[in-house]
Amino acid sequence: MTEPTTTVPTLAELERRAASRRAQPGYGHDALISCDRLVRIFTLDGVEVQALQGLDLLVREGELMALVGASGSGKSTLMNILAGLDEPTAGAAKVAGRDLMAMNARDRLRYRQEVVGFVWQQTARNLLPYLTAAQNVVLPMRLRGGRHARRAGAERALELLELLSVAECRGRRPQEMSGGQQQRVAIAVALANEPRVLLADEPTGELDSATAEQIFAAFRTANEQLGTTVVIVTHDQAVAQEVRRTVAIRDGRTSTEVLRRTEVDAATGQEALVAREYAMLDRAGRLQLPADYTQALDMRDRVLLELEPDHIGIWPDRPEDTGSAENAPAADT
Repeated sequence: MTEPTTTVPTLAELERRAASRRAQPGYGHDALISCDRLVRIFTLDGVEVQALQGLDLLVREGELMALVGASGSGKSTLMNILAGLDEPTAGAAKVAGRDLMAMNARDRLRYRQEVVGFVWQQTARNLLPYLTAAQNVVLPMRLRGGRHARRAGAERALELLELLSVAECRGRRPQEMSGGQQQRVAIAVALANEPRVLLADEPTGELDSATAEQIFAAFRTANEQLGTTVVIVTHDQAVAQEVRRTVAIRDGRTSTEVLRRTEVDAATGQEALVAREYAMLDRAGRLQLPADYTQALDMRDRVLLELEPDHIGIWPDRPEDTGSAENAPAADT
C-alpha cells in the first residue's frame, strides 16, 4: 500500500499564513470590556486557590448586565480586577482600551479616577460620614482636578443628585439619609467623573425589595440617559431578571448566559419579554453544562459527542453502551 504523501509548506506559505493571522482582529477588539483566559490565584496559608480559572468575558459599550454566581464562584474577584482594585495573575483584561495587566500603581489610580466608578454593597464604604451628599459627589472631581473642580463640580453634583431623584439630600450627611438614599448618592459619587463603566458589587444586598427597585432604577437611568455601561454583581434574582443580559460564573469561569429581548406575538400583536439561556463556549472550546441537566441524566466524568449537520449531540457515557449513540437519550441537540 502506498504511503500518503505529506506536503511541506514553503517558507513563503508560512509567512503568508502568519501575516493573515496578524491581520485578523484580536479577541474582543470591539468590546469595551474584554477578559481573555483570565486567571487569579490567591495563596491562603500556603495553599494556592484559583479564584478565576481561564475566564472569558466580553461586554459591549452601553450594556446593562448582571453577573451572578454562588459564593466563591469568582464573581467578586472579577469585579475587583475590573475596578482596578486587584491584579490578575495571568491572561488578559482590557477595559476601554486600558490593559489591566500592564498597569503600575499610578496607572491604576488614574484608571479608577477616569474610567470606572464603583459602588460597594455596604453603604458606609461609599460615602464619607462627615460630608454632605453634594460634598461627597464633588470630592472625586476635586481629587481628579482639571475642568471638573470647584464650580463645575458643584453644578455636576447637583445635576447627578437630581437625575437620581435625591436632590433633597444634597445638604444631608449620610446618617441623615435612608439606606436607599445613601446608595443612590453613592451611585452619583461613582458617576461624578463621567466613567465609561459603572461597577456595583451587590448594591441591593442590604436593602428591602422596594428600595432595591429604586436602586436598580437609578442604574437604569445612568445607563439610558448617560450612556454608561453598567455591570452589577448580584444574588438578587429580581435584579438579575431586570437586565437584558445575565452571565453566570461557576468555578472561576463563565458558565451560562441568559439573553432577554422583546418580541411581538404574531397572533395577538402584543409585546412580550422572551428569555433564552445559553451555555458559554470559551476560547479553549470548553463548555459548562448546567448542573441540573447533568444530574438529571447522571452525566459524570465524560460524555459521548456526535456531530450532526446542524448541531452536536451529547449523551451520557454508560458502561453498557456499544459506542453507538443511535438509541441513546440526547441531553442537548
